[in-house]
Amino acid sequence: MADLPEQILLLVKDKNGIGTDEVARTCGCQHQNIVGAVKSLQALGNLINAEQRTSKHWEVTKEGLEVVTIGSHEARIYSLVPESGGILQAELMKAIPNAKVGFSKAMSAGWLEVDKKVEGGPKVLRKVDTIEDNVKQQLEQVQRGDIDGLTDKQRNDLKKRKLIHEVTVNTFFITQGTEFSTKVTKLETDLTPEMLVSGSWKEKKFKSYNFDALGVMPPSGHLHPLLKVRAEYRQIFLEMGFSEMPTNNFIESSFWNFDALFQPQQHPARDSHDTFFISDPANAHEFPMEYLERVKKVHSEGGYGSQGYKYDWTIEEAKKNILRTHTTAVSARMLYKLAQEPEFRPVKYFSIDRVFRNETLDATHLAEFHQIEGVVADYNLTLADLIGVIHAFFKKLGMEKLRFKPAYNPYTEPSMEIFGYHEGLKKWVEIGNSGVFRPEMLLPMGLPEDVVVIAWGLSLERPTMIKYGINNIRDLIGPKVNLQMIYDNPMCRLDKQ
Repeated sequence: MADLPEQILLLVKDKNGIGTDEVARTCGCQHQNIVGAVKSLQALGNLINAEQRTSKHWEVTKEGLEVVTIGSHEARIYSLVPESGGILQAELMKAIPNAKVGFSKAMSAGWLEVDKKVEGGPKVLRKVDTIEDNVKQQLEQVQRGDIDGLTDKQRNDLKKRKLIHEVTVNTFFITQGTEFSTKVTKLETDLTPEMLVSGSWKEKKFKSYNFDALGVMPPSGHLHPLLKVRAEYRQIFLEMGFSEMPTNNFIESSFWNFDALFQPQQHPARDSHDTFFISDPANAHEFPMEYLERVKKVHSEGGYGSQGYKYDWTIEEAKKNILRTHTTAVSARMLYKLAQEPEFRPVKYFSIDRVFRNETLDATHLAEFHQIEGVVADYNLTLADLIGVIHAFFKKLGMEKLRFKPAYNPYTEPSMEIFGYHEGLKKWVEIGNSGVFRPEMLLPMGLPEDVVVIAWGLSLERPTMIKYGINNIRDLIGPKVNLQMIYDNPMCRLDKQ
């Protein structure tokens, strides 16, 4: 027996044109298989012509087929009501599935009535002696293909009850092409050395090259938008002459995260409600002891012109390991390292990495996010220098709507919160913090007295949200991110100036 493509060619030759639906019935195959065979024949050249045609017809649904077999819901409800005496409505409604629909239709048709004065609940009685199951008859008519015999109201009622549905069928009408043949000859796709040597290529037919076809995209990963934006920020820092700090320690001791920054051990930020503490290992052990003693003294007794906090500073609290709450801990390490050099040199540092805070999650807060930090250490810097550097930084990002608000930080004085205008939320959103590091933080490290360090920190996520109108941070990072957005969105384009 010939294979399916050759069967189709034979039918086309005999009938001089045939529809794929008729081919499916003749061959006893599914229509989709016939369509696949037609597509393969079209790929062989001009063997056939295939004209697509669309037709619509009505079919009985699965529920409708059940009605054809056992009767409509209303007819079945009617048959369950005894000829005399009736039946309790509550009992009738439990008798069959879709009893509520059947009862409603039977009542509308005037087949049944309800006596509400009967003891024990309403009773359903027959109102007529005989009925005619018109719904079943109409569905049988649809099965026979006589949908035109129904009125528009009858058809719409059956459709509304989901007993019939309209089916759209796409078929092809096949006729002979200019190269028609009843034999399927496979076209060659490659010109081989053997064909050239033997000369057999002259008798063979080759498949035409489709120069307009797009190549298959190779499977590959896609960078998260934050990584793309991070690369842009990093380039801006490098253009401004900053050097990147090493930030490969997510776990930090409380000493470097808090104490070295002149943050008291009773500060609310050091509470478990704001900080993630590590259980294993719970404590750090190696510290620069001379520096640690100076930090202890400035906290408990004061010094360098400061009266300190006047409390009993304990090394046990400083040893506690945490998930770092800010990358300023890295800045403290780098400034201490700078202070140990024989001669001070001005520096500009930056870092971009993850930090962790025990935050309540909302549209602008996550427990894990990225912090961008810039630090400039030089002689006789002022608050004006800090504002100027921040404006220059954000201008390169294409963000010029900035505001500054006085704030308090344990390790900077003066301090300022940085706000940017969010076009999507139509309001000012806090995007960072800034300030001038206090002498109580810098002088214990060993830096010269006239050296001033200005710094600012901001999240990576919030400026990205502002720039691209994202209203919820959880749409940008976390388990609810739409991966298709990562595939499609070129979010690394900033209007840099």
